[in-house]
Amino acid sequence: MVEKLDEATRAALADELPGWRVDGEHIRRSYRFRDFSQAWGFMNRVALLAEAQDHHPEWFNVYNKVDIALTTHDAGGLSARDVRLAKAIDALVG
Repeated sequence: MVEKLDEATRAALADELPGWRVDGEHIRRSYRFRDFSQAWGFMNRVALLAEAQDHHPEWFNVYNKVDIALTTHDAGGLSARDVRLAKAIDALVG
């Protein structure tokens, strides 16, 4: 079973994941790209990461903007799986 993050770990997320914000039981981030093609390419790369980690984002795309929300439904909130995927996603954009 996947464990929810404790309060101290949640409080440290702002420093550990710059650009992401804690919103209840999710961490969220928006990315903007030059155009739709670049945004779609990013989403494809994230999909491959998510599939490899067996942990899938909630996301929304309009033209050059991609909004991502991560949570671990099995844990009932944020877990280390969300942090790991967020870091992997950030590594895609440098």
